[in-house]
Amino acid sequence: MADGHEHVSCQAVVELVTDYLEQALPPHEAALVEQHINFCEGCDWYVDQMRRTVATVGRIEEGHVPPETRDMLLAAFREWRRS
Repeated sequence: MADGHEHVSCQAVVELVTDYLEQALPPHEAALVEQHINFCEGCDWYVDQMRRTVATVGRIEEGHVPPETRDMLLAAFREWRRS
């Protein structure tokens, strides 16, 4: 970059959020994501929502999901993968 500073975009934050939350990013990339979310209200909100979603969904066990809901989710995922 012309100014010598590295930045990540909002799109990059969206693409890296899973690895960021799982602490799987190299330290340099994690620092860039943290720098971005410290100054971008939208991305800060997005990362917080993803963190809350992971915490909530992580408490759901397979037995808690009705079979018809499970089938619907699997079908939607399979359709998404085909597209």
